[in-house]
Order: sequence, then C-alpha cells, then structure tokens
Amino acid sequence: MKQQKLVRDIHRDFGYFYVGLIISFAFSGILMNHREHWHPEKYTIETKNIKVQLPEESQITEEFAENLGKQLGIDDKIRRHNVKKGTFKISFEKHDVEIDMKTGKGEIVAFKKTPIISQTMKLHKTTSNWWIYYSDIFGISLILIAITGTLMVTHGKNTFKKRGWKLAVAGIIFPILVLIILS
Repeated sequence: MKQQKLVRDIHRDFGYFYVGLIISFAFSGILMNHREHWHPEKYTIETKNIKVQLPEESQITEEFAENLGKQLGIDDKIRRHNVKKGTFKISFEKHDVEIDMKTGKGEIVAFKKTPIISQTMKLHKTTSNWWIYYSDIFGISLILIAITGTLMVTHGKNTFKKRGWKLAVAGIIFPILVLIILS
C-alpha cells in the first residue's frame, strides 16, 4: 500500500509540474501539423506587386538573392532562396518574395510574428542546448508519468495487466501503421 501511494504521488506531482508544458507542446504541435496550409507563426500586414528582370536560373545565387532583396527595399536577414516550378522564392525574416521566372512578375509579402503562437511554436524548433536537455528531461518525465499511470490501478477488471497493456500495444502499433501506409 505504501508503494502504491508513492507511485500515485510521483504520478500526480510530475503531472502537475508538466501540465503547462504538455498543453503548450500539444497546442504548438497541432499548429505545426498544419503549417503547410497556413502560416500560424506569421500574419500578413502588406502585400506589394513587383516586376523585376531575372537572370538565368543558373546565375541565381545567395548573393543575387540578397542584393535583389536590398533593391526591393528589404533590409532583414535572408533565410533561404530557391527556384521551384518556375518560381523564384526568397524567404527573409519578415518578408517573403515570389517571382515568376518567365515574366518577372511577383509579390513581396511583409509579415509580423503572431504573438504567443510564434513563441509557443519555438518549443518545437529551438536547438539551444539548455532547451534540448530540458526537453530530454521532459521526455523522460512523460515516460515516468506513463509508467506510474499503468501501476496506479492494481485491482479490478481495468488494470494494466488485464486490459491496459492491449490498449498500450495498440497505441504503439497505430502510429507505426500510419507511417508505413503514408510512406
């Protein structure tokens, strides 16, 4: 009985400690899942049509992209550039530029970070050492919460040994099947 109380106490306290982070990760994870359909991190504040003369695709370099950005009045840091399906795209910190390679017509989209959502999504993207270690501790704690949760109910028809293990195995198999089907 003493051991079961200890398991419940550990499960409860870790659950309480991480509830805010669990909600934040879940919320930002949902947003990240749908980031190709909309840009939850940023919202448009201005769109401007442009027409420029572009060189051959083989001459488009990072330096060219940076210089074009400056000519277009964009002074924030360049993130990346590419030519895909006949469209030249440049991504800056606060602007996106898309230009049709044949016509030279395109647009500049200026945007700002969406408050709170942008910061929450950084949880999934950051690579700083302290956050990686904290995330590792969080992952280990989630495992601990899961294990202590399986040990809490020891009597009756709904124990982990009688019923819960089947659901746990299904919970492991389901995402594996989805990954196999989607790949």
